[in-house]
Amino acid sequence: MAKIGKRLKAARAGVNREKFYPVDEAVKLVKSRAKAKFDETLEIAMNLGVDPKHADQMVRGVCTLPNGTGRTQRVAVFARGAKAEEAKAAGADVVGAEDLVEQVSQGNINFDRCIATPDMMGLVGRLGKVLGPRGLMPNPRVGTVTMDVTSAVKGAKGGAVEFRVEKAGIVQAGVGKASFADQALVENIKTFVDAVIKAKPPGAKGNYLNKISLSSSQGVGVKIDAGTVAGGGSTAG
Repeated sequence: MAKIGKRLKAARAGVNREKFYPVDEAVKLVKSRAKAKFDETLEIAMNLGVDPKHADQMVRGVCTLPNGTGRTQRVAVFARGAKAEEAKAAGADVVGAEDLVEQVSQGNINFDRCIATPDMMGLVGRLGKVLGPRGLMPNPRVGTVTMDVTSAVKGAKGGAVEFRVEKAGIVQAGVGKASFADQALVENIKTFVDAVIKAKPPGAKGNYLNKISLSSSQGVGVKIDAGTVAGGGSTAG
């Protein structure tokens, strides 16, 4: 068995790893143990009762956190003409058409979020093998293929978080920084959980929300009592 370091041992002290904590208490525990030399991200993981191998059990969406993510997002927009100018005015970091497609195809990806106008998807579709594995491919289901470029860019800049269920039925996302106020983190967590619940697919049967945990970048995981973030019977399907 691998030896547990002093830092991790100290972080685990006082945490009952089998207990489901109320969300406000979980936030306090995780924050107090975020001792890295940088401002750690608080990350939520939700174990869902779905099998994403089936199309009708795929969970995907976008959520705008009320208090932001604490991270500066670089946003790229594929657009031409007036929409390109609109994207620049909204604060997009990279804007282009054929030139941007060429840049990305060569592996030059200097952005964290990607938006496209519908007329650009014929070109952007060629970048599927490059953008897809990085989770950057624009998609109308999460509002990143749109004519409303201003709203999309401002959303991406202001705390919009995309989520997609992984093979094991888990959805993960950063919900703020350890430096955030406790209440700001609680609000972000509740907003994110609500968005995932609303994205429940038609093929999900039985319990939809099985378990929620919260951790910091280099800290321990703490289980959250789903009833304190999702309300009464939200876990059942």
